[in-house]
Amino acid sequence: MPNPALTPQNQPDKMWFVYLVRAANGSLYCGISDNPHRRFEKHQSGKGARFFSSSPAVALVYIEACCDKGEALRQERLIKKLRKSAKESLVASFIHQTDAPPSV
Repeated sequence: MPNPALTPQNQPDKMWFVYLVRAANGSLYCGISDNPHRRFEKHQSGKGARFFSSSPAVALVYIEACCDKGEALRQERLIKKLRKSAKESLVASFIHQTDAPPSV
C-alpha cells in the first residue's frame, strides 16, 4: 500500500527560479527554470536559447526563487518589462552563495 505522505497531491510543488544571464556583449537575458545552474550550462553550450547565438552566455548574474512555475513566469514578465538600469540594479543586489559572509 502506498504511503499517503508521498502521494503527488501531498508533495510540495517543485521550486522554480527566475534568472538573469549576462551575454558577452553586456546584454541581459531573463528566463525561468527549475534548475538555473543546469540551464545556464545549456545557454553556454549554445543549446539553451537563440538569444545567445550572436553573443555567448558568460555569467549567471541573478537568481530569484519562486514557489511554483506560475509565480516564476509572472516574475519573469515583470523583469522583462524593466529598463536595463533596473535589471542592473537587481544584478547588483544579488548576493552569490560564495560571496555571502559566513553565518555565525
